[in-house]
Amino acid sequence: MEQKKGILVVSFGTSHLDTLERTITAVEQYIAAQFPEYRVYRAFTSGMILRKLKRKENLTFDNVEEALERMAADGIETAVIQPTHVINGIENDRMLEAAEAYRDRFETMQIGAPLLSTAEDYKKAVHAVMAEVDPAEDETLILMGHGTDHHANSAYPTLEYTFHLLGYRQVLVGTVEGFPNLQNVQTKLEITGCKKVVLMPFMLVAGDHAKNDMAGEEDSWKSELEENGYEVRVILRGLGEFRGIRKMFAEHITAVI
Repeated sequence: MEQKKGILVVSFGTSHLDTLERTITAVEQYIAAQFPEYRVYRAFTSGMILRKLKRKENLTFDNVEEALERMAADGIETAVIQPTHVINGIENDRMLEAAEAYRDRFETMQIGAPLLSTAEDYKKAVHAVMAEVDPAEDETLILMGHGTDHHANSAYPTLEYTFHLLGYRQVLVGTVEGFPNLQNVQTKLEITGCKKVVLMPFMLVAGDHAKNDMAGEEDSWKSELEENGYEVRVILRGLGEFRGIRKMFAEHITAVI
């Protein structure tokens, strides 16, 4: 008898339903199409977002433990967990810890890697973004990552380095909550002499951080750059909207199965 197989797609989550559909749901649907013999499940790791979705939208989604419990109850024997996390940071560590407790509930459990895990991943991510984002000659593309105090924050400077290595010198990477911050980015921007900026999130979803911290009318990257004399264009697209990024998550699943 054929084993029952399931893929759990684990995301931090978002309370913004517009970007949820275009990013997280799009990634899940892409994975479902690539692995038709697997049933696809969803989990969000952010308790705050799960509570907010319940309170504001009356929507209930599973956390990692609940989703694995559901899969076990459904008789799934072959379990694959694929995070949509960008880096191997705190959220991913928590997910791994939660998953370990359920390992003996399945015949096999495999766990895929976050987006930026190998040197090859960085190159693929760069190409995936640049295939769809085309800054003009006189524009600098600034990507806003989340950032963290976890040592995995080193992914962001590595990402910028990889953009430059592949010939995209007009791309700078900053973070909201880590290094490099907006000040560091502006220091580099001044050196370029470039006066036009394109802002885009380097996050799976274009939610709170993208809409408010990056593109908001006040106390945002956009408003600060404009105050400093830059002309700013905003691209409100989460990474989940990029076909090349969705493909990378599917490849990470293939790698473990």
